[in-house]
Amino acid sequence: MRKILAFLCISAGLASATQIKSVTYNGLIHLSTKSAEEVSGLHVGGEINDKIANKAILNLYKQGYFKDIYIDEKDGAVSVNLTEKPVIAKIDIENIVTNDRKALVEQVLGIKKGQMYDKKGINLAKERIVQFYQAKGFFDTVVEEKTTPMDAGGHSVHVVFNVNRGENIIIRKVNLIGADEKSYSDIEPHVANKEREFMGWMWGRNGGEVQIFQLPGDSEKIREQYMKSGFLDANVSQPYLNAYFDSYEADLTYYIEEGEPYYAAEITIDAPSELELDTEKIISNLKLESGDRINSEWIKRDAQKIEDMVADKGYAYARVYPQTTKNDDHTANIEYKVIPNDKVRVRNITISGNSRTADRVVRRELFLTEGEQYNRTDLKDSKNSLKRTSYFEDVNIKEKRVNEEEVDLEVAVKEARTGSITGGIGYGTHDGILVGGSVSDTNIFGSGYHGTISVDKGKRKTKGKISLTNPRVNDGPYTLGGSIYANDYTWNDYNERNYGFNLTAGRKIGRYTDIYLTYELERSKISGLSKWYEIVGYQNGKSIKSSITPSIVFNNTDDYYLPRHGIIASTSFEKAGLGGNMNFVRNYTGFSWYQGLEDYIGYDLILRYKSGLGYIWGSDDTKKLPINQKLFLGGINSVRGWDTQGITPKEKVCILGEGCKTISTGGKSSFYNSFELSFPMISRVKMRGMVFFDYGMIGEEHSFNTAKRYSTGLGIEWVTPIGPMQLIFAKPLNKKDGDETQVFEFNIGHRF
Repeated sequence: MRKILAFLCISAGLASATQIKSVTYNGLIHLSTKSAEEVSGLHVGGEINDKIANKAILNLYKQGYFKDIYIDEKDGAVSVNLTEKPVIAKIDIENIVTNDRKALVEQVLGIKKGQMYDKKGINLAKERIVQFYQAKGFFDTVVEEKTTPMDAGGHSVHVVFNVNRGENIIIRKVNLIGADEKSYSDIEPHVANKEREFMGWMWGRNGGEVQIFQLPGDSEKIREQYMKSGFLDANVSQPYLNAYFDSYEADLTYYIEEGEPYYAAEITIDAPSELELDTEKIISNLKLESGDRINSEWIKRDAQKIEDMVADKGYAYARVYPQTTKNDDHTANIEYKVIPNDKVRVRNITISGNSRTADRVVRRELFLTEGEQYNRTDLKDSKNSLKRTSYFEDVNIKEKRVNEEEVDLEVAVKEARTGSITGGIGYGTHDGILVGGSVSDTNIFGSGYHGTISVDKGKRKTKGKISLTNPRVNDGPYTLGGSIYANDYTWNDYNERNYGFNLTAGRKIGRYTDIYLTYELERSKISGLSKWYEIVGYQNGKSIKSSITPSIVFNNTDDYYLPRHGIIASTSFEKAGLGGNMNFVRNYTGFSWYQGLEDYIGYDLILRYKSGLGYIWGSDDTKKLPINQKLFLGGINSVRGWDTQGITPKEKVCILGEGCKTISTGGKSSFYNSFELSFPMISRVKMRGMVFFDYGMIGEEHSFNTAKRYSTGLGIEWVTPIGPMQLIFAKPLNKKDGDETQVFEFNIGHRF
């Protein structure tokens, strides 16, 4: 009202224009005089009348700084009197939990410290708080606002929102009226609004809270489940939520018309002839075949598969549209219409996010370069190759369309903590408390070099190793590396010391395959060997191993630390006898398979299978090899629940007059396999749970049956700020007398 009165006074006194001799602005705090002059348009030498004054007041008021403005004029002297709105100096939200407070202040309120106090903005903030809790399923939330001046002049205020959070409305029953083919259990995993489960307050159980803003989308999600089962005519109504506010419970109802399921009849591909697609072969390899009940999810995947094939020919902007034509006999013809658009070449490739890793280290993993024809498979393989390096936590290759014939690629990476610490604590009946650890970095100074320093210390053993590897010499396909190591064991019946070095050269022979050749020279010394071991062939003294090991590794997984797809397969043959006094051949073969199940069941489960095979053959005197040359099982890398080297063949030796004793001899053949199922726990902090079953067996030559052990357990997998961590709790299932077990282990930095 003050502004309107000012208009009336000016209108009465300024019917005709008066020349301005001076302009004074009273009450300015945050806006400068010069800025006020520019906004109002009032300046010395100009004119003022009711129309000009009215416009000046409106212009100033629009700035949002002022709650009251009026203008006085006497003999050409103009006074612009302003009362600024107070500044919000402090904001508090009371009666809520800390996590909610942070989300409200940072993302929801829409106001912040330093802004002008505005009642309209405050009311909007209150509405947003109510909506925030409605989205979390809380209704009847009441928000009261209290504003307190923080200085004598009232120029700054303290705003307090007092929140009386409402109650959750709990869904006690979901009704699917008209549904015969689908039950609530069929749609429950896919909708946001679910029935309350028994003991729904427990972690992992569903409490039945209404998710109000997701209700409209649930209808479509239910219809999608019908479409996946071939019910193309299915119709699902909007949700009807019947709430009882006296008990804060509700019934949720959908009205469904199912219709009849449809089956695939003729499947065709409509594509331009210049694409030269073998449509018959493509159709024969599609997931959905003629005669199958139609599944909308399979159709989408098949369309994507065809689109990728076309994109591999350079058509980056190709689109495939599946078109379904219903027939009277409840069959449907499916046609995949291919629109290739123009062929595309890569113009520029930029790299971002690599504050530590050199650009060249990123570029050497790319299978697309500037000027080349676009290829989607090359793009996907480039992303997976970068993630397999372990240098990056996440990789995203963004396509930026330049014109009809060119595309720019931005390789956006998020660097991982490549430095890692691994460790384990356990107890063995012979070695007492066992402690092991290592410090390593797979990307030293961002160069791509790998380095490791590791130490294992127990009451009766000490092991150490230092290694350095350049996996891409001069950014080419070659690898060069080496290590030095030393071990000191104090066993019950003998002492063993060995030290040595190895050198490795390798080369990539494909996108997923590497070959290596390693030379190793090792000196061992056995002393204090008891007569029990001498009887079975072990001897005191020094020995030298000089060996060469060719190996091959195949790896097409999609990530280093947490693969969801792909396999890792490797095999190596170590030939000792190139000098020295050891002569044997030893083989190690490993296989790991990863399969994410989210595409199939809609839940982020990862199924893993891991196995390892070891075999030694050669002369009959292999018992004379040092213990560290023989095969053992146990520990986090084979059969969990047993100490490292805790699973081994044992031999009973008898000496006349001294009785019998059982000794550990190591094996010549070993095999283990592990079955794992990984599931999400706290996704926002990248924490997962895992259950497993391990089985291993070890024996003498041509036999794996001397010692068999198996275990089960669970674990936590967590991508922490210091690297991926595994916590393993194992339960040996067939422990034997004399076995050394280890029920808890952890490591940081290794793949899951």
